[in-house]
Formats: sequence, C-alpha cells, structure tokens
Amino acid sequence: MNAADAATHGPSGLEQLRTLLGGDRKAGIGATLAFAMVEAEAGRVLFEGTPGPEVYNPIGTVHGGYAASLLDSACGCAVHSRLKAGQGYTTLELKVAYHKAMTADTGPVRAEGKVVTLGRRAAFAEARLTDAAGTLLASATSTLLVFER
Repeated sequence: MNAADAATHGPSGLEQLRTLLGGDRKAGIGATLAFAMVEAEAGRVLFEGTPGPEVYNPIGTVHGGYAASLLDSACGCAVHSRLKAGQGYTTLELKVAYHKAMTADTGPVRAEGKVVTLGRRAAFAEARLTDAAGTLLASATSTLLVFER
C-alpha cells in the first residue's frame, strides 16, 4: 500500500477521534490545560475540563484563552468527526463571545461543538461553553479550511 492508498483507505475523522477517546493519548493542549474530549459522534463533540487558579489572569479570573482553547477544540473536532479518510482541516477564524467570568469556583465546564455546514473546502462550526448548571459562559463560531492530505 502506498501513501495515497493509506490516505484514502485509512480511518475516517470520527474513527480517529474514537480511537483517542478509547486510549491514553491526549492532545498536548488538553494535557496542559486539563481538559479532554469525552464524547464524539458525527458532527458533534463534547469536551470537559475544570478551570483552576493555574489558568487565572492577573485580575483574578480564568483567562479568556482557557475558554477559547476549549471552544476552538470543540469546533475543530466537530468538523474532524465529519472528515473522510485522507482529509485534514485547520482553523481560519474563531470568534469568541464571553458571557460570564469563570473562577476556580465555577467547577467543571463543558464545551459542545457542532458542525453547522461542511463543504468541500470550508466548514463552519459553533460551540457553547457551559457550567454544570447549564449556564452559558462563552460561545464561539469558527470557519475552517478543509483540505486533502
């Protein structure tokens, strides 16, 4: 089998994500910021994490980059879940709206990402970050470039 055959006949994006879910391997950003993907289905993923003082900004709340990282991961992996073998993606744009500040007292948070549309070259996704009570903390929309590897 050559490289082109492997790309065409390899695992789909959803299969790749499910392999990650079932294994011990984590993406570096998830290990660094202590969040992980906990669900994956075609067009939808769910990440969970618990922000603590290690991700605080100088004003005493969780840095916006923590929310942005979770939301970017949720949007990107939602698109990844719909890709065919041999396809890749990259984020072109991420727009984040911050609805409510987080602190270490916020507790566990969940970022749910969903595909809005997926075309041959571009994908659009959205994600919502909520606390355990379902309170909206941040939301995002993302434009992603889809390409052949």
